[in-house]
Amino acid sequence: MKLINRAFSEDFILLGFTKYPWLDRPLFFVLLISYMFTLLGNIAIILVSQLDSQLRSPMYFFLTSLSFLDLCFTTTTVPQMLFNLQGPNKNITYLGCMAQAYVFHWLGCTECVLLGIMALDRYVAVCKPLRYSVIMDHRLCLQLSSTAWLTGLANSLLQSTLTVQLPLCGNQMLDHFFCELPGLIKMSCGDTTVNEITLSVVATFLIMGPLSMILVSYSYIAQTVLRIPSAAGRLKAFNTCSSHLLVVSLFYGPGIYIYMQPSEEGSQDLIKVLTLFYCVITPMANPFIYTLRNKDVIGAMRKLLRKAISTKGI
Repeated sequence: MKLINRAFSEDFILLGFTKYPWLDRPLFFVLLISYMFTLLGNIAIILVSQLDSQLRSPMYFFLTSLSFLDLCFTTTTVPQMLFNLQGPNKNITYLGCMAQAYVFHWLGCTECVLLGIMALDRYVAVCKPLRYSVIMDHRLCLQLSSTAWLTGLANSLLQSTLTVQLPLCGNQMLDHFFCELPGLIKMSCGDTTVNEITLSVVATFLIMGPLSMILVSYSYIAQTVLRIPSAAGRLKAFNTCSSHLLVVSLFYGPGIYIYMQPSEEGSQDLIKVLTLFYCVITPMANPFIYTLRNKDVIGAMRKLLRKAISTKGI
């Protein structure tokens, strides 16, 4: 405990890509632009879904939840990364690092579960369209969304608390852009076997569980879509579901590589790139993936924009 307590007063040094100092400036601007697009895109989705009465279906309820989650997800890490990239100071306080680890893990796990729930919503919408509004009522949507958030919170409290208790022996160098559990576990000078096994087992459950739900849901959806007689009906169902599948691929792919392999395997630089991808690029891309193929959202945005312009003109 003395070793741990001594570390409380010390800042951590986030190494990031410090061995490639020429990357700081371009990476700073890439992250800044990505973050601005993430804020604009996800806020637009939330506003349109709330202000347009035609977008009150369960699908848009979950899409709004995903957009809010992505806003929180990126805000947990990107401002700190921008601060560290814009100058020589690569530090983060111990308490700031622990808070970041807790919140980042909470939101990341929540998104895993939420994407599985969204697949279930698509299954009911396509395979049981006549009972869709009855099955997926507002109460059930709230319960499912709350389940995702509470599952992520419980997992974060378990994993992060186990990690915080590890002795650091004065080690302040964290080989990452921000405070993430696998990197913090590697910093420890003690036995991390329990942490690594717990992280691997729970990550497997939280990744493969929702992913299995997604694959099963879409296997039934594919069978139903192929039985739709009209080409227009098949195309509409395909466009609705393909957006969600693309988001799932962008999020789960890097997560599987990072969390479901032994800690000593894999290039750390590759892990950093993949982490940047799923915690920065994916939240930025999500609003555009969902809106570019969705005529309802595009129409609602145009309507609200025309209304705003006419109101300003008055």
